[in-house]
Amino acid sequence: MIIKESPIPLYFQLEQVIKEMIEKKELKPGDLVPSEREYAEKYQISRMTVRQAMNNLTSEGYLQRERGKGTFVAYKKFEQDLEHLTSFSEDMRLRGMVAGTKVLEFNIIKASEWLAKKLGLEEGSSVYEIKRLRLGDQLPIAFQIFYTSVDRIPGLTREIAEQSIYQHIENETELRILSAEQEVEATIARKHMADALDIKIGDPILYISRVSLTENDIPLEYVQSYYRADRYKYKVKINR
Repeated sequence: MIIKESPIPLYFQLEQVIKEMIEKKELKPGDLVPSEREYAEKYQISRMTVRQAMNNLTSEGYLQRERGKGTFVAYKKFEQDLEHLTSFSEDMRLRGMVAGTKVLEFNIIKASEWLAKKLGLEEGSSVYEIKRLRLGDQLPIAFQIFYTSVDRIPGLTREIAEQSIYQHIENETELRILSAEQEVEATIARKHMADALDIKIGDPILYISRVSLTENDIPLEYVQSYYRADRYKYKVKINR
């Protein structure tokens, strides 16, 4: 409800109305919200007032605009703590969500010079190359390319890759991932990533590369991950 006689600005009142509808799940992530004209007519306020409210809610992450389609309720971003080393499946469980995996490709390749260097192998060594779509509650979150030595993790299969590879390593081998070197940068989606993540070519994504290490700093895996920037964010605590 909007009270025109209130000293509280009309745009702020409309923001609170929309936020409350989102919190009560009357408007759910992915829902198309009414247009500026519809809100203006419903509450008898100007479209400029509605536009200001919508702009503020978009800036705060409650709404997102898609050119040519309209304004939608934004999906809540999944937050990853950079201080702790966890797998994607563990990340989802910590959020009370169901992790899912769709294996797009499962190959054994010969390590190129750059890949052999990442994994601490001889060039030409046999390496698993696994391309996977990672899901959270059935929503596409990340496109990943996973590399590891065939000799270090023998018997890895497509079926195992559809679950948690980390869990397989911990349960079926004597190897333990103790640390990782990770880089994060912004980039844009190319066609195959956009198709997998259900976004547009050129949309912003988070690119994260990780080398996970066992005892004596031996590289066990190299993973390239492309996260939807509208559904994932990273945080880190920094002490002076």
